[in-house]
Amino acid sequence: MSFLTASIVIYNNISQVQELLNDLMFYNGKIQVFVIDNSEESNAKYFSNIDRVDYKFNNKNLGYGRAHNIAINKSVQLGSDYHVILNPDIRFNQGTLSSLVSFMNSNPEIGMCSPKVLFPNGDLQYLCKLIPEPKNLMIRRFLPSKKITSKHNNNYELRSFSYNRNIEIPYISGCFMFAKTSVLEKVNGFDERFFLYFEDLDLTRRIGKISKTYFFSETFVYHGYNKESYRSTKMLIHHIRNAIKYFNKWGWFFDKQRDEVNKQTLLQLNK
Repeated sequence: MSFLTASIVIYNNISQVQELLNDLMFYNGKIQVFVIDNSEESNAKYFSNIDRVDYKFNNKNLGYGRAHNIAINKSVQLGSDYHVILNPDIRFNQGTLSSLVSFMNSNPEIGMCSPKVLFPNGDLQYLCKLIPEPKNLMIRRFLPSKKITSKHNNNYELRSFSYNRNIEIPYISGCFMFAKTSVLEKVNGFDERFFLYFEDLDLTRRIGKISKTYFFSETFVYHGYNKESYRSTKMLIHHIRNAIKYFNKWGWFFDKQRDEVNKQTLLQLNK
């Protein structure tokens, strides 16, 4: 079996992490898990004696991508085959990781993939998205008309797609990213300029330049999906700041790669 490493970043909340660790230990091959703690106080007592878990307390909030990079760098040093980037509120069944390993082993051209993601009640989360334009984010977040936002989301979130076949997608959600460790090394992991939000889109795009990024429909995970930026002014500010950083990097209204990739993605849906 392939050697897996995984990373979970926590911030002042460990209630779901131990359940997720139990799920990770379902994997019947070699696995090493890194818990990277951005909390204000150490939680070492909860993790210090757990086999195959490496706990690191940062003593400050480094941001999502930078914290995961600590684990990615360790995974590169260990020589793992695949690295899994997870949110603490992810849960999955026995066999999920093995299915992802088999899919990746059978498709060496793929550098990163994502499984189907469900709400805890079993409803589908529409996380296969196009690469956003500035208008996409403005409409989704600030436009009051539900009729217009619903029509817009149907296209942006690829809702005409059945989510029941494997396709190449340009945007993999950071809640669950299953990547070749060697590919993460080539792109130097997350861009640490993104403190929170857009680091997953940026990483998917950079990986997409050197390999394929895929949605794998044949297995699934559960995700709490809190949408913090819709409930917290602080998180909304982080969202806006990182959106500006993202569009400054990739282009606001002129982004040829975005236009071409989105076009090819939509063409796939009609095949």
